[in-house]
Amino acid sequence: MKLKTILVEDEANSREILRNYLTKYCQNITLLGEAATIKEGLELIEKHQPDLVFLDVEMPFGNAFDLLDQVPERTFETVFVTAYNQYAMDALNNHAAYYLMKPINIDELIKAVDYVHDIKTGENALEGKVLQARLKKAEGKITLPQQDGFQVLEVADIYFCKADDNYTEIYLQEKKIVVSKTLKYFEDTLKEFPFARIHKSYLVNVNEIHKYKKGKGGSVILSNGKELSVSASRKAELLAYFK
Repeated sequence: MKLKTILVEDEANSREILRNYLTKYCQNITLLGEAATIKEGLELIEKHQPDLVFLDVEMPFGNAFDLLDQVPERTFETVFVTAYNQYAMDALNNHAAYYLMKPINIDELIKAVDYVHDIKTGENALEGKVLQARLKKAEGKITLPQQDGFQVLEVADIYFCKADDNYTEIYLQEKKIVVSKTLKYFEDTLKEFPFARIHKSYLVNVNEIHKYKKGKGGSVILSNGKELSVSASRKAELLAYFK
């Protein structure tokens, strides 16, 4: 697939340089438009529904984060392009796929585009399909501490685990078990089994994932019908299970 791409950059010279680099070195994109302001950028996003948006951070009458705030349910990946490294943390908090410093390094640009291409290819391949992870069944047992001892549980019976402060809720087919351990404890305990941390609050049995729905992070639907959010920072890791 080719990534539907737009550029949002207020400086004409910078737009030209980025356009020329993308055209020459990145054959897996289709450049659909360019914008010099936040307003123009939002109009292009609404019109083209892009896969990838290159965003300059500093623009007239606002910045890249003001633009993103106006697209809360975005389905595109973002690559920030800026001369200012102090925005790196803000970019991370806004789930940027990549952060490029000016002057643009061609190798880094290619890496950024290839990274987004892998994500979007994985999303499109999985969207709306019944999923079959390339994993063996989660065969094994786990012990859950209880006040009066411990409970033995088949790992395969776990659909997902949910964080609740210093407790973890373990969801089975017909019941929920609350354990006085953190989600990180179960992430470490179950690391030899097919469990994926898809969100700060969720650890999921990958074999129970039935469908994936696209979004900023997207969501997964389990075999029992439960839908769970996927954080943008965990999306690539999750999609790798199904390649």
